[in-house]
Amino acid sequence: MNEQSTETVSLDQAKVGRLSRMDALQQQAMAQANRAQHQQRLRNVQLALTAIEEQSYGFCEECGEDIPIARLEASPESIYCINCKNRLEQNEPL
Repeated sequence: MNEQSTETVSLDQAKVGRLSRMDALQQQAMAQANRAQHQQRLRNVQLALTAIEEQSYGFCEECGEDIPIARLEASPESIYCINCKNRLEQNEPL
């Protein structure tokens, strides 16, 4: 992804139709969301590296149980075990 994909969209309305502008705006919004998602994952990975240094990596931040190795292999920045993550996503109290 490049910086150009998040710049303000300005199109010459005489040359480009309304639908093309809407498409460009939609692509811009998707690029911004994608960038935000990547930035959040980077922050999560940095937190995981800090947890490794503090020897607290691999433990659920909610219940304190071990996070299964398979989950950490799939998503090394995981901070919750599957059960706590599922409850969080369903807005259930942990």
